[in-house]
Amino acid sequence: MIDVHQHLWPDQFVAALGRRSTPPYLDGVELVLHEGRFVIDLEQDRLERRLAVLDADGVDVAVISLQPTLGTGDLPTGQREELEETWLEGARDVVAASGGRLLAFAPGRRVEGFVGTTLAARALDDLDGVAPLLDELEEHSTPLFVHPGAPFAPAVERPPWWTAVVDYPAQMHAAYYRWLSAGRERWPSLRIAFAILAGGAPFQLERLGQRGPDTRSILDPNTYLDVATYARRSIELCAQAFGVEHLLYGSDRPVVEPIQTLRAIRGFGESVVKIVTIDNPRTFLG
Repeated sequence: MIDVHQHLWPDQFVAALGRRSTPPYLDGVELVLHEGRFVIDLEQDRLERRLAVLDADGVDVAVISLQPTLGTGDLPTGQREELEETWLEGARDVVAASGGRLLAFAPGRRVEGFVGTTLAARALDDLDGVAPLLDELEEHSTPLFVHPGAPFAPAVERPPWWTAVVDYPAQMHAAYYRWLSAGRERWPSLRIAFAILAGGAPFQLERLGQRGPDTRSILDPNTYLDVATYARRSIELCAQAFGVEHLLYGSDRPVVEPIQTLRAIRGFGESVVKIVTIDNPRTFLG
């Protein structure tokens, strides 16, 4: 069983965040971002703790990444590179020490020894800008994982759940349809996965069909959706629209407790569990 969507901060990265005084940075146990302060349980990033959690979830292998929601991609080049290189160094150590239980996506680039690359959703707004990376990924048969990035600063005060429920899905929705409309024709063999069911983008297929495109044409064997944070109704709708061959198990640990997602997938029966948690992730990762 493979979980394609986890995050982990190695010790080196935690120390680097602690040395900073502008977002993103750590103030004791609080992560400070432009949109607010968040209490962080750093013990969840300890390797022993993470492996115990994998065992409890019944997961054999998890893929970790540096979440773009921290906003590192929006930092000046020097600061971004320092944080990303620090994370890469620590991730190598953690993966090597995990006994094969952890793999990793590299942030924003292809790196030897990493099983794929992560991009923030808004990066797909500028396909020409990311074309050199996507060319390289396709050439080397390296998969791409698209994840929400840091939200825009709100013009008015928002409730604390707004970013997770409104902003992140909107980013993913836009990225998914940007890919369908202009990306997959340029990189037809690139394996790409969109986190959090592409923000619910499949829910709009009926509206899309009313605007002209044949919705059957969007079924692409190289495009996947990660089910992290969703439960039975949403997953069932996406499975009906796309088929379970396009779904990947992801948990978004340690940000989210995935019990409702695991319960939903297991409720569909053993054959679906095998397809979503074993067969599809293996094909996606190559």
